[in-house]
Amino acid sequence: MSTHAYVLRVAEDPADREACFTVRKEVFVGEQGVPEDIEYDAYDAVAVHVLAVREDGVPLGTGRLLYGAAAVGKTGGDMTVGSLGRLAVTQAARGLGVGAALVRAVEDAARARGLVAVDLHAQTHALGFYERLGYVAYGPEFPDAGIPHRAMRRVL
Repeated sequence: MSTHAYVLRVAEDPADREACFTVRKEVFVGEQGVPEDIEYDAYDAVAVHVLAVREDGVPLGTGRLLYGAAAVGKTGGDMTVGSLGRLAVTQAARGLGVGAALVRAVEDAARARGLVAVDLHAQTHALGFYERLGYVAYGPEFPDAGIPHRAMRRVL
């Protein structure tokens, strides 16, 4: 495993956004079998995307923040809560702290927009990861893309 450092940034230019989509395709479509036609959605156009990139330019992970009208369907209608989603880290980068750094970057983007909490829909195998970052599960388990999930929230 490489010991290259990485940087986090908001994906603002087309190349960065494409890198986010490449990571998502590798993880969700390739590894987890999510149909490609449901992996990408209309929210991609309005979301804040964050990207982790190795110092040599290799993309390692991504996540997105929905807020305002784009998030209300995922946050119980609360306009003060953002929605973290599409968090994905490449196999090669797992265990390096990339996922936690991406979550914190999304939270920073939420704070910058005046949000007071962040919700997410966690795959049930990842509940412990999010709990370690301060998220609390609520509500029943539900399927998304055929994968069991739970809703979680962290007050910022």
